[in-house]
Amino acid sequence: MVRAAEPPDGGWGWMVVLSAFFQSALVFGVLRSFGVFFVEFVAAFEEQASRISWIVSIGIAVQQFGSPVGSALSTKFGPRPVVMTGGVLAALGMLLASFATSLTHLYLSIGLLSGSGWALTFAPTLACLSCYFSRRRSLATGLALTGVGLSSFAFAPLFQWLLSRYAWRGSLLLVSAISLHLVACGALLRPPSLTEDPAVGGPRAQLTSLLHHGPFLRYTVALTLINTGYFIPYLHLVAHLQDLDWDPLPAAFLLSVAAISDLVGRVASGWLGDAVPGPVTRLLMLWTTLTGVSLALFPVARAPTALVALAVAYGFTSGALAPLAFSVLPELVGTRRIYCGLGLLQMIESIGGLLGPPLSGYLRDVTGNYTASFVVAGAFLLSGSGVLITLPHFFCCSAATSRPQDLVTEALDTEVPLPKEELEED
Repeated sequence: MVRAAEPPDGGWGWMVVLSAFFQSALVFGVLRSFGVFFVEFVAAFEEQASRISWIVSIGIAVQQFGSPVGSALSTKFGPRPVVMTGGVLAALGMLLASFATSLTHLYLSIGLLSGSGWALTFAPTLACLSCYFSRRRSLATGLALTGVGLSSFAFAPLFQWLLSRYAWRGSLLLVSAISLHLVACGALLRPPSLTEDPAVGGPRAQLTSLLHHGPFLRYTVALTLINTGYFIPYLHLVAHLQDLDWDPLPAAFLLSVAAISDLVGRVASGWLGDAVPGPVTRLLMLWTTLTGVSLALFPVARAPTALVALAVAYGFTSGALAPLAFSVLPELVGTRRIYCGLGLLQMIESIGGLLGPPLSGYLRDVTGNYTASFVVAGAFLLSGSGVLITLPHFFCCSAATSRPQDLVTEALDTEVPLPKEELEED
């Protein structure tokens, strides 16, 4: 472990940013581009869209619901072995999926096994990154999460090309090989030991204090609502465009357009989050609102130019909210509680990831098109932005409130006594 009196805002932290960059690409870049397989699975298994949607939905839910496990294991053994194990599981799930003969096999291999691997990789890496940065936290998080945009730009047409060349089984074999690179990413992690951090108790005490902390709970509700509608375009946009008589390759290319805009949005948002005075929550609410509006307008657009413009708008705003969503959490709970806080947050918001895609597929089956799916997805994001307004310091104009170190000291107002046995352990 790297020992430091305070977050170094650099040093080996940039290698952690590099690791998080590739991990975000290999986890959420794959998830975002998986809509390319959607039409192939519908044809291969002759199932309804709502049932096919459960593949990605289960994967997202397991990744988020299992995050506390990854966080707890990282607290005990360190993030490096945990993330490397997750990389093996993610690759193994894709490998087994290539031999699937029923939809249940895909639920178990991609949804459960690969999802478990993703659960062990993403949260521990971002928690480790947050411990390295304070003043540059939003920028570092934004740079790390640009891997999602770059990989979405590359993976969507790549997966479409692989499908045309090797069919879906051969494509999943190659996706498995790509996912195995998560092991190398985990080897780069080396968490710092911040000597000035106060004692916060063991995992039980941290969990209890978080469950009594009102701002953290409201923030969790907001992100759960956002998560319900956030992934819908990446799952159903290709199918929606094919309903409008688009060819598969141009439809997949539109996802790449959104991915480029997503990349720009993440970098710009990370820089603005550190540069603009005031709470980061305010910027997060702005980007969430604009994302919800752009989602609701997708069914209205019919002309190719309008669809491209909406894809650019959605990509930029949805990318911009991502780094800020993770930057707000250390301000609420402090760096010593970040592993537990991030794991608990991901677990609860998995409810949105679990219900969103199947609900969207169900609305498609009932109505015969994706109009209601996109409108409802936008409504969920707008509801989440409304909850963000209730967080502390949202209407404060002081520049000091934007600095994480000023909020850590008041992060948890509820003090929970430690049990005697846990005091002895600590």
